[in-house]
Amino acid sequence: MKKGEIYEGIIEKVDFPNKGIVFVDGQKVTVKNGIPGQKIRFMINKKRSGRAEGRLLEVLEKSPLEVREPVCSIFPACGGCMYQTMSYEEQLCMKERQVRELLDGAIEDWRKSKGDIQEDACLSYRWEGIHGSPIEFRYRNKMEFSFGDEYKDGPLSLGLHKKGSTYDVLTAADCKLVHEDMTKILSCVLEYFRLRGASHYKKMQHTGYLRHLLLRRGVTTGEILVHIVTTTQEEWDMEPLVEQLCGLSLEGKIVGIMHILNDSLSDVIKSDETRILYGRDYFYETLLGLQFKISTFSFFQPNSLAAELLYSVVRAYIGDTRDKEVFDLYSGTGTIAQLAASVAKEVIGVEIVEEAVIAARENAGRNGLANCRFIAGDVLKVLDELSQKPDTIILDPPRDGIHPKALPKILSYGVDHIVYISCKATSLARDLPAFLDAGYRVEKACCVDQFCETVHVETVCLLKKEGASYVGHN
Repeated sequence: MKKGEIYEGIIEKVDFPNKGIVFVDGQKVTVKNGIPGQKIRFMINKKRSGRAEGRLLEVLEKSPLEVREPVCSIFPACGGCMYQTMSYEEQLCMKERQVRELLDGAIEDWRKSKGDIQEDACLSYRWEGIHGSPIEFRYRNKMEFSFGDEYKDGPLSLGLHKKGSTYDVLTAADCKLVHEDMTKILSCVLEYFRLRGASHYKKMQHTGYLRHLLLRRGVTTGEILVHIVTTTQEEWDMEPLVEQLCGLSLEGKIVGIMHILNDSLSDVIKSDETRILYGRDYFYETLLGLQFKISTFSFFQPNSLAAELLYSVVRAYIGDTRDKEVFDLYSGTGTIAQLAASVAKEVIGVEIVEEAVIAARENAGRNGLANCRFIAGDVLKVLDELSQKPDTIILDPPRDGIHPKALPKILSYGVDHIVYISCKATSLARDLPAFLDAGYRVEKACCVDQFCETVHVETVCLLKKEGASYVGHN
């Protein structure tokens, strides 16, 4: 098997995240972007140390698991909704298996590394399955669309990148992950700039005007924020666009329209300057009876209804924290901290995004929670400055997991219980050995699917210090 060679095979299984496993003459090849059971043609693009990776060229035969027709016009070219032709039940089964295998594998590898080949009862844990999203489609409360062209020098497009491409953009005029309000806004913005011949930003040349359209919509409130992200290389009158957007027939209501100026070279949404063209720069969302004010760059779980399920699980895993100090690390806009505050002496949230911390403080005040304190800063540095000692720790790190230098500090507190929320199960599996080395054991774990049709899933894991009693809710 050599690089550049083309083979055919059947995807035996898909490991997290999105790693299809194909065997060719007994050799394992990893091919992304497939579904279990598909017969595919692929090209070997990496070969090293006995490991081979292939690039999917063509699906020759559908999988028996593909029981539905595509729900949007750009499938499968768009890589967003990988699994939309599978039933939702099969998606959940696959994700549950993927995460369970990762956790079991991490624990078993750790046990073997300690030279203990005997079955150890204290390493077993209670697996509590997977919780599906209350709604399968139109669940996202935030979406980042890119301006571009579908092919070189083609007409202006606005949507999502073509699978495997950092340049080609497919217009997502009928994306089923977002509410119809968002697709109406996307079509309006695209038509406005198409008619005027505005250019899109070209990443290699660093020239052009239009960069992104960022939309946020409260699922429970229907309030919508519109952000048009451009460079300063051209100037276009936005007033007619504001009028057109405000005149759209929507189920919800646009409460703010912003023009974000971004001249950075990197392809990320950031603000050098934000101009409010209409309304305000925040919206409201309600979760589990609490109201949250969310601004442009505030982190908030992307599926509001599934987030309620997630936080209900977390609250149950936290258990009885009366008269106890709780640290909520990587706290975002303070959603988990505020849910924990009702059953804690004090909750201290730490978040690096200052805008999110400001929103968290406002949210706590709005919800009448006086025992929440939020600190802006890097977890690694803030923990060195805090004099308080926690009784319970909640961890909700970014996708890449906990910073390796912060992990020893977190473990040094020696708290009885830690709740780890992971949006990337491989990061959790990577971090687990450090907890096991520090005397923690996995008490129980489960998944919550906030990302239907996609390769992602949330995992919640309760870690208990050996010898500690469990005070959570069953």
